[in-house]
Amino acid sequence: MANSLHAAFQAIANVRNEQELKLALKDTVGQHFGVQRWGIYLLNDQSTAEIDAQSIPAVCLESNPVGRYVVERHAPAHEQLILSPGDWKDICPRSDHEHVMTGPIVCDGRLVGTLNLARAKGNPPFNGNDLADLSALCIHLSTKLATLRAQPKTFPPSLACPLTPRELQIAELVAQGLTNTEIAARLWISQNSVKQALKRMFRKLKVSARAEMVARLQDILVSARIN
Repeated sequence: MANSLHAAFQAIANVRNEQELKLALKDTVGQHFGVQRWGIYLLNDQSTAEIDAQSIPAVCLESNPVGRYVVERHAPAHEQLILSPGDWKDICPRSDHEHVMTGPIVCDGRLVGTLNLARAKGNPPFNGNDLADLSALCIHLSTKLATLRAQPKTFPPSLACPLTPRELQIAELVAQGLTNTEIAARLWISQNSVKQALKRMFRKLKVSARAEMVARLQDILVSARIN
């Protein structure tokens, strides 16, 4: 079991972007924790990790006491840690969520996501060892995510990318979190020019939002490296 956890740590260390981060645990989490369903959910991210049939919906952070515990303490929890025996069935009667465990993904002091695990009916509940392993895994995920988000994003020209060099330059500044006003000042162009360029870029990439555009460009670059 320890070997699979070390394999997960190594897989997380080797990823190059957030999209790869979501897939890094595909071959290790289910085996290590003995779960039938699991998933990574990043807040404010529409592309949650859908890993075949193993992924599970994000924990409801408002009404689920396990989720509330994670939000309030930034610490992992399973249902038997905070609920009396049998109470979890009243909250979630699903047989494929007989036992649940959730861990926090934290960046810059904020909860930015969760790693969610579920065991189906007939399986044992999570225990202290599971909780300790999930805590270690979430530390690695949080550290890697912070590193990825601190890195400046660059999008070199690629035959697979429909954007012009100037549009890629704008995309890089968008990825750094600059506003249209800041991009205009940086590139010595008008705000309207930035706005119109973004509209063209959205059409070319078939996206409708800035974050979606950045993610799409990252996917294009990854595909180009693989091919």
